Amino acid sequence: MDKRNAKAGTIYQNLPQHENGVALAVADAEEDYSEELPQLRELVASKFRNGCCSTKLVKKRFPILSWLPNYNRQYFVEDIVAGLTVGLTVIPQGIAYAVVAGLEPQYGLYSAFMGCFVYFIFGSCKDITIGPTAIMSLMVQIHVANLGPAFAVLSAFLAGCIILVLGLLNLGFLVQFISMPVTAGFTSAAAITIASGQVKSLLGLPGKSNEFLESWENVIHNIHHTQLWDSVLGISTIVILLLMMRLKNLEGRLKSVGKYLSLSRNAIVVIGGTILAYLLSTDGEAPFQLTGNVTSGLPPVQLPPFSTVVNDQTYSFTQMISELGTSVIALPLIAILESIAIGKAFSKGKSIDATQEMIALGLCNIAGSFFASMPVTGSFTRSAVNNSSGVRTPAGGVTTGIVVLLALGLLGGTFFYIPKTVLAAVIIAAMFFMVEFHAAAEIWRTKKIDIIPFFVTLITCLVLGLEYGMVIGIGVNMCFVLYQTSRPTITQRVQRVGRIDMLVVAPDQSLVYSSAEYLKARVVKLSQQNLVEVVIIDGSAVNYIDSTVAKILASIVEDLKVQERPVVFWNWQRPVQHTAFRLDAELFVPLFKTGDSLEEIAKCWTLDNRFIAA
Repeated sequence: MDKRNAKAGTIYQNLPQHENGVALAVADAEEDYSEELPQLRELVASKFRNGCCSTKLVKKRFPILSWLPNYNRQYFVEDIVAGLTVGLTVIPQGIAYAVVAGLEPQYGLYSAFMGCFVYFIFGSCKDITIGPTAIMSLMVQIHVANLGPAFAVLSAFLAGCIILVLGLLNLGFLVQFISMPVTAGFTSAAAITIASGQVKSLLGLPGKSNEFLESWENVIHNIHHTQLWDSVLGISTIVILLLMMRLKNLEGRLKSVGKYLSLSRNAIVVIGGTILAYLLSTDGEAPFQLTGNVTSGLPPVQLPPFSTVVNDQTYSFTQMISELGTSVIALPLIAILESIAIGKAFSKGKSIDATQEMIALGLCNIAGSFFASMPVTGSFTRSAVNNSSGVRTPAGGVTTGIVVLLALGLLGGTFFYIPKTVLAAVIIAAMFFMVEFHAAAEIWRTKKIDIIPFFVTLITCLVLGLEYGMVIGIGVNMCFVLYQTSRPTITQRVQRVGRIDMLVVAPDQSLVYSSAEYLKARVVKLSQQNLVEVVIIDGSAVNYIDSTVAKILASIVEDLKVQERPVVFWNWQRPVQHTAFRLDAELFVPLFKTGDSLEEIAKCWTLDNRFIAA
């Protein structure tokens, strides 16, 4: 061992005086490997040179200009049919989601038409329908319950502004930090929470029910107040809805009839429940709890409320934002996630322009806030109905918007007789298919450890609320990612080449600051455990290092120098070498070997006990 160390010891003294001139290489390195910051002015100028306002970009930002010139009569008929079908679905759903949000029923319809018109111009996916959804309703409920509808409308405006800015800045990649297990856990928790909140109305119970635990506490506390006829009608409606879903599987001549009956099931049960309640009403009293007065007419067109008065207390704009808290950030992120996920689901292999979808969604929310809308996003249920109805272009949404406006203007009095238990049944039946236990099974089968963020998100959303649960779920998932980056797999082998024993260690991924100390500890420990003359660090799989890693690589060289073992950095990428050279070119330039085989490196070990240039 002493003999080997004596051989290795002179490398660090001999390298700088090598006849090929390491000093010259170092001087070149300082010039060749310097890092330049991007020139912002040139970057902006290049954007304009490349056509910032080109025809291609205008068509990209206004998709209607691409498909409208090719529009024909056949498309018109199919879009009308799809729009009517979606309209019959969104009316009962809009009323039901307004109830979920703690708003008066008409607010659900106020939220259901403006997004259709805006998306007609800016939307890039024919199937997506924009409007109120269960998750959006639930996320504004806690604020509306205590502070009134002004906070829901302001939430729509703020969410729209944030989504629009994120779209214009191409920051849609932020959604990629929300993994599939976290998304599935969040969606399942939202569905369970929404369904739990509707059990009260299904059974005709009194009391409030916002969160999951609060809902079941209210049910248990008031179970003795269960209304028989509300319960019978509500449970029967759920059964009918589930049976009607199966009509789409009919074969033969009844196939088309079954399909449209299945698609219109929500409207059918609501109309049926309304007629039943009207017929059974005597002297204005019905055996069921009714929705009550729904304000007829179009919503007032006005600026979003930047201040409001609640219980004789005036809230300024900043105070309203303070009351909204984390939902100001959570709402737009969830809205983006829902809408883009729906676009991908119906894209059939085509790429989705996430930036354009974010711009469209942001404008839908901003425009809707001028018409007393709560936050809106893409609806999976109605988008599926739209797709199944054969929609051909975003023009189908115009028909849907017109149907909602007609309902607001002409049918306001009819909504009085809608039984609350029927609306609760519509929501609960829809939630059955939002609970993604099938996703949990897929996660467990694919990668068992991923079930942890799924259940963490699910449980924390149920116990602490959706916003905090989502943040905690993302945090737990990110811990897994950070752990993987901080613990790269490092393979090692001892290889005898000629007269030299070499320890070859190879990290399997790029290296960042979190993995730096781990890499050093492993390399030093392995070099101590193996009696070798040279340590080879193979960087074939390393595409990136940061300044911390570069500093640690220098530290590894110094630590192994104490052991009298030279280090060679073998087959590292050029950009990675440049980073190290900028830290200390005199140290690193002689130690990086690219393209040489181990045999060629071994030949550099000469009789006078030092490396020469390969």
